[in-house]
Amino acid sequence: MSGTSPLLVTGGAGFIGSNFVRRAIDAGWFVVNLDALTYAGNLRSLVDAEDSPNYQFQHGNICDGELVFGLLSRFRPRAVINFAAESHVDRSIERPGAFIETNVLGTQRLLTSVLAYWQGLSAEEQYAFRYLQVSTEVYGSISVGHASEETPYAPNSPYAASKAGGDHFTRAFHVTYGLPTITTCSSNNYGPYQFPEKLIPLAILKAQSDEPIPIYGDGQQTRDWIHVFDNCDALLGLVDEGQPGRTYNIGGSNERTNLELVREICRRLERIAPSPLGRPFDALISFVSDRPGHDRRYALSSERLQRELGWRPKIDFAKGLSETISWYLENSVWVDDIRQHRYGGERLGLGAAR
Repeated sequence: MSGTSPLLVTGGAGFIGSNFVRRAIDAGWFVVNLDALTYAGNLRSLVDAEDSPNYQFQHGNICDGELVFGLLSRFRPRAVINFAAESHVDRSIERPGAFIETNVLGTQRLLTSVLAYWQGLSAEEQYAFRYLQVSTEVYGSISVGHASEETPYAPNSPYAASKAGGDHFTRAFHVTYGLPTITTCSSNNYGPYQFPEKLIPLAILKAQSDEPIPIYGDGQQTRDWIHVFDNCDALLGLVDEGQPGRTYNIGGSNERTNLELVREICRRLERIAPSPLGRPFDALISFVSDRPGHDRRYALSSERLQRELGWRPKIDFAKGLSETISWYLENSVWVDDIRQHRYGGERLGLGAAR
């Protein structure tokens, strides 16, 4: 159903958002990208989309209801996909208020604008319309098995709590007003254009700079990894085929402890870009004090998505990880541009691998 139908993407200059924008354009959608360009938003991640006739960028915040409603009225999108969020757990521990402002209040204000737009559509347009809320980390630590869409929310960090708040507003707007909303919860994403303070790019760049690779606690926290392309393809499928009012988990079935993953990155780096000092990269691993409220394990069941849409992750983890490492090595200009910025007096990349 794409053709040149419009999509409004919020937060489309971030990691997952920018990858989604490109995938959507390639699939034939016209994409309007609304982004406030905070620390994780970077238009350098979309230089290959700038000249596309199917792309329009708008600088702005989802909290600006007048701006959002104006974009909706002008472009008349068939779906809104909300990636806009404060998104780093460590930052949420230091500054939880900013996460409430964007992830809870911002989502509520965005939903209010979308509802007003949706109520003005024809019955046929209302039926086809979707609002996708992109979420993660809301189930808390999963000790055994896998979280399903019926697993109770148990957020353990201010970031996760703020995402849960936005998800609850999304559900409420469907139940109360009939807005056709869908919430997705993905496992940890990896791939190109990820902000370099996240685990995989952090380990790559620290190793290449011959700097300590910090890992929280004992490094036995387990995460399930999914390539960002697979997540984006699932989201595109849900625009057309997702059932309103439902939550869909998007998991990669690639569980690794943080320590296992960092060691795997070090081994792969040694094969393609060995240290000029001749020592193994895993000698740089440094254990630091654990983060407060650190979830021990994330694991999601994607059974609903697989059953209803026939979706499966396509990218083999070993291949995807090698390609991601190569991407960071080959795109030093993109990396250096970001690493030269300071955010609140903090130089990027000093956090621990999570």
